Amino acid sequence: MFGDISFLEGLAVIVDISLVAFVIYKLIMIIRGTRAVQLVKGITVILAVWFLSGYLGLNTLQWIMQQAVTYGLLAIIIIFQPELRRALEQLGRGRFFQTSSTADEEEVRQSIDHIISAAKYMGKRRIGALISLERGTGMNDYIETGVPMHAQLTSELLTNIFIPNAPLHDGAVIIKNNEIMAAGCYLPLSENPFISKELGTRHRAALGVSEVTDSITIAVSEETGGISVTKNGELHRNLEEEGLRKLLENELLKRESNGSSSRWQWGGKKNG
Repeated sequence: MFGDISFLEGLAVIVDISLVAFVIYKLIMIIRGTRAVQLVKGITVILAVWFLSGYLGLNTLQWIMQQAVTYGLLAIIIIFQPELRRALEQLGRGRFFQTSSTADEEEVRQSIDHIISAAKYMGKRRIGALISLERGTGMNDYIETGVPMHAQLTSELLTNIFIPNAPLHDGAVIIKNNEIMAAGCYLPLSENPFISKELGTRHRAALGVSEVTDSITIAVSEETGGISVTKNGELHRNLEEEGLRKLLENELLKRESNGSSSRWQWGGKKNG
């Protein structure tokens, strides 16, 4: 009987530790590559100073650190709002534990080809563009701000949408499941104070939507023709065709290995 109790207690401890480790791992994946990483480092410094001040008997410094820790929870909620929102959205859609995708690989490759072809064409002619690809986090709120299209994705259509002075050239195109859902959409602007001053509204919008969703957004600069991609709050600037293709394939393609799919998803088609 006591042996059974000990075994059950040991099993409970193993399960407890495993769940906590898994949650920590998922949180790290969510904030990886975002400005939250720097904030985590700052919190680590504060905790280290708090511990050392107590160990060395620095009472005043320890009291200050105690107050910072006591009221820090509210500050953390405010500071990490984009990351917390993304985590809760994934949890609410049942994707926090989901790692597989059933999107057709050939369809995704065709979509990538169309996007790259359009981006290259517009970049050479310095036509500004903003293209956002929905993945796990739904973007219906942003789709509703634009003009509904529900059109098959082609490079020609993408290019025509962003031709200067065309009715829909302002705003963003949102793509889901190889389909252009809407054009002329408004995306949230990033409030990150560390963004380079040389970046305009288009790049701030691309960064902003990547901070609150897991979308991939391509921005073509009207001034330089440079092609940039944002994901998870980070900006990859001035990508050549090879770099753009590699990034999109790494993020969007389904990788089959020993019968299992990759960790990324495309759109909302179970995946998205």
